Amino acid sequence: MATTEYQVTGMTCSHCEHAIRSEVGQVPGVEALDVSAATGRLVVTGPGPVDDALVLAAVDEAGYRAERL
Repeated sequence: MATTEYQVTGMTCSHCEHAIRSEVGQVPGVEALDVSAATGRLVVTGPGPVDDALVLAAVDEAGYRAERL
């Protein structure tokens, strides 16, 4: 299992979390994810490394910005 953590900017509520969860959950290789508006963090888990560019694009599609930690 590979876990990657991201800092997300602009996330303020459960609706924001849901929007990110919906988009990032569609990225190939993502088996699980945890997103928290309180901490501004997104944690993505997959069987192997998940493509950062795809995760960042999915967050962008949801209307937020992210960077890998």
